[in-house]
Amino acid sequence: MKLDRVKQKASVEGILFTMGDAVESERLAAALEMTEEELAGIVDELIADYEDDSHGIMITKVGNKYQMCTKTSCYEDLIRLCHVPKRHVLTDVMLETLAIIAYKQPVTRMDIEAIRGVNSDFTINKLLEYHLICELGRLEAPGRPILFGTTDDFLRSFGVSSIEELPYISTEMVEELKSEAEEEAEIGI
Repeated sequence: MKLDRVKQKASVEGILFTMGDAVESERLAAALEMTEEELAGIVDELIADYEDDSHGIMITKVGNKYQMCTKTSCYEDLIRLCHVPKRHVLTDVMLETLAIIAYKQPVTRMDIEAIRGVNSDFTINKLLEYHLICELGRLEAPGRPILFGTTDDFLRSFGVSSIEELPYISTEMVEELKSEAEEEAEIGI
């Protein structure tokens, strides 16, 4: 039974609100008996409906998933209500480790430590605690090390809908950064 457009929008809205977490577009379209293209059109309309300042919620796309969430403009009020710290502070070391994981995923702890040159247990555990990274499985190798990758929370936090939207780092830029790091290392000797 096909629903009219108003009821379709209401159904999408109700499902996203109730689910809380991001819902895969394929799964949502199947539940509503429509194509993913039809669903995308409805979600685009809902996104436009929520754009003005009279709404405290929005619908966001994260990869191939949709999620209803609070607008950032409401965070201060929400934080006062929940007595939750504003946000996690990411140190330079955490950002460096997060960048390695984002660009190299899936990646093992040993790979991260080989790039950074130091033990990364604490940093990886903090990134797991902040839900910016997750365990993706295990590498088929001796010891079966854990593979890490980024999460939907990472994408939302950095304002991208997929890993492909991360800035491209050219070979020249890598060489330039490597050269700068080597110079800094020599100065410290």
